Amino acid sequence: MAPFPLGSRARLGIGGGPRHSARRPGPLAGPVYNTGMHSGTRIGIIGDFSERQKAHQAIPQVLAAASEGIAEAVWVATDAVGTGESLAEFDGLWCAPGMPYRSGDGVLEAIRRARVSGTPLLATSAGFQYALIEFARHVLGLSAADHQKTNPQASLPLVAPLGCALAGVKARVRFTGGSTLRNAYGAPESVEEYHCSFGLNPRYRRLIEGAGSLSVAAVDDQDEVRAVELDAHPFYVATLFQPELRSPSPLVNAFLAVCARRRREAKLAAG
Repeated sequence: MAPFPLGSRARLGIGGGPRHSARRPGPLAGPVYNTGMHSGTRIGIIGDFSERQKAHQAIPQVLAAASEGIAEAVWVATDAVGTGESLAEFDGLWCAPGMPYRSGDGVLEAIRRARVSGTPLLATSAGFQYALIEFARHVLGLSAADHQKTNPQASLPLVAPLGCALAGVKARVRFTGGSTLRNAYGAPESVEEYHCSFGLNPRYRRLIEGAGSLSVAAVDDQDEVRAVELDAHPFYVATLFQPELRSPSPLVNAFLAVCARRRREAKLAAG
């Protein structure tokens, strides 16, 4: 039995929008979107919240819609991540769009912690870009891998300008057979929305494909990489497209289901 009714509508927080915490819980600097009971699944959203960011408004709402209001979404500012120890309280992490981040190192640490600890991770748009950089640096040993938006002179520009910017574009993506994405959507392809102008530099695609544990999970009609997944991980999906901009979202449903299972298992283990 699925822990959340898939595709359901949810009760949003008071007033249907952000409910700022009366106090800052430890180092977690950012507004708290209380989408329901505090005893529910807790998702840490890694990003620097801005009301002007369409995705920042959408993420808490799509989480609420996927959980019938029992998930709690807490924004964690990138410059508050630190060593990442405070992220252990979350059942899952969502690395949100919104470059430039105040702390790129904070984003990389959050992604690294999710990767090594088995914490479910969904990384979208700029989160996808930083997931590639984190893997290249910390798994492949390519310390020079970088993002050309923040470092135009990077010696290894792993993330570079797209040949054609995808600002507000909706386009088809094709899922790799057997991937988490393919299983989540229950279909071989989907039309998804983008708001980005940077992606994986095609020159370095073979580095990713030959890495072994990181797999290409989706490509567009030009066979450009639009999503990656980490093998042998409970849930590690990074997409250049933004699944938060559709509701209900099959991918968010799948993400939350894994997060809820992780929470249940942790409670059982704790007795």
